[in-house]
Amino acid sequence: MEIDPGDLLLFARIVECGSFSLAAQRVQLPKSTVSRRISLLEAHLGERLLQRTTRKLVLTEFGASLLEHARRVADETELAGALAQHRQGAPSGLLRVSMPADFANMAMGAVMARFLNDYPQIALELDLSPRRVDLVAENFDLAIRMGNLPDDSSLAARRVTLSKIALYAAPAYTSLRGLPEHPDDLFKHDLLSLPPRLNGLIRWKLLRAKTEWERELPVRLLANSPELLVRMATTGVGIAASTEMFAKEYLASGELVRVLPEWSFPTVTGWAVFPGRRLMPAKTRVFLDMLQAAFDDGITQFGA
Repeated sequence: MEIDPGDLLLFARIVECGSFSLAAQRVQLPKSTVSRRISLLEAHLGERLLQRTTRKLVLTEFGASLLEHARRVADETELAGALAQHRQGAPSGLLRVSMPADFANMAMGAVMARFLNDYPQIALELDLSPRRVDLVAENFDLAIRMGNLPDDSSLAARRVTLSKIALYAAPAYTSLRGLPEHPDDLFKHDLLSLPPRLNGLIRWKLLRAKTEWERELPVRLLANSPELLVRMATTGVGIAASTEMFAKEYLASGELVRVLPEWSFPTVTGWAVFPGRRLMPAKTRVFLDMLQAAFDDGITQFGA
């Protein structure tokens, strides 16, 4: 029995993406074509591969057995494409990158300008939404993510930044409310924080040399934008937790002062995350190399 490897590739993509629609976008075929080819594959095999419901797709027992073989076809196809791109004279194609908007605006302008100048055959598409994209299902090449990463065998990561988060407030606020002398004093203040919030409280961990302080605190403003937090702090509404990259301009102008300067939050790592392919496409490799070089050389200043 001969099976079209292209149909196995489509089957693997449908399972990866979790829907016919996303898989069709991934392989750039009409959804009707993808559905028809899977139906023909099932008819050819004489077995159902997927149970289709209104909410999700469920693998049949036979489909689960065939999936391993289909994934091998998909892996070999990606390997062949990546190998061909590596052999090109210059990296080319569309590079799709997801990153936080604040990070892009404050830290990535010079990097992206240099990248576009150095690689004219690469087109860059940025997703700056706060959501965490599915790199594999949505066909992204790379994402910048902050903090701890969940275990995911389909992804690989490289560290690109280390940043320190500290506390900042406006002189107008500290004149009115006073400066906390110890983290315990934070309970008396209005706090501006990054997520997450649980049961109306945030959990802050502060470090001073070998001393560690960790408590749950009430929060006045919660926002997933460190830039917004420092801007709000300049208006005198509270004490903000943010990185020096966003606060340094206001520190220099005197609009903000450091609060509890001997204390800081644990260092936050910024990661470049990408699909764990055996051979990275040239367009992704050169972007990642430039990104790491930029931070290593101090071209971009992220954090303390």
